[in-house]
Amino acid sequence: MQPDPLTPMHLLSAYREGIFPMSDGRDCEDISWHRPEERGILPLNSGFHLSRRLARTLLQGRFDVTSNRCFDEVIRCCAETPGRGGTWISQRLQARYSLLHRLGHAHSIETWTDGALVGGLYGVKLGGAFFGESMFSRQTDASKTALVHLVASLRSSGFVLLDTQFPTAHLETFGCLTVRDADYRLMLDRAVGVEASWEEDVTLGRLRQEIIRLRDGIDAR
Repeated sequence: MQPDPLTPMHLLSAYREGIFPMSDGRDCEDISWHRPEERGILPLNSGFHLSRRLARTLLQGRFDVTSNRCFDEVIRCCAETPGRGGTWISQRLQARYSLLHRLGHAHSIETWTDGALVGGLYGVKLGGAFFGESMFSRQTDASKTALVHLVASLRSSGFVLLDTQFPTAHLETFGCLTVRDADYRLMLDRAVGVEASWEEDVTLGRLRQEIIRLRDGIDAR
């Protein structure tokens, strides 16, 4: 049997070039590679939009928020979210992202209510860039809470790029920008050269002031 060419180094090299993988279903073995002509970017400065209503929900601490507590479960929930008409996260891709996680290159944020996992997201880290892959929600505002905690944590840890891959109407409510591939490549080249570390503590206790800055439209320090 030939070794699987989809190695962690292969994946990271692709992300470094602005390319990411997708599949056509949960049981599909084939992988397709994508570099969109237009890219979605969530700003990590005053361009990020946090509504007053959602900020109140976050600051009330309605959800418990953790990082990397159950990466594999988050990926599985993202793949199996109902109503999406299929998933691009195949079993094969999930296994590779789980390996990236174990090697310290992929991370998750989880939201909890009364000990139950109700939302989350995951993505890949390279230097000062974070590539958001997917999110899921089982309760109103659960995935939004994970996203805002992600942005607040990235800001406080010195990240400079949050790539959402494709712009969507949902992400545009948070200020998601659409940039041309050529402009994105310049942003990416700069970001991967930045030294930034993933912070495991994504709790409200650490991020409260950063969330207030997001609410008030204040640039990251």
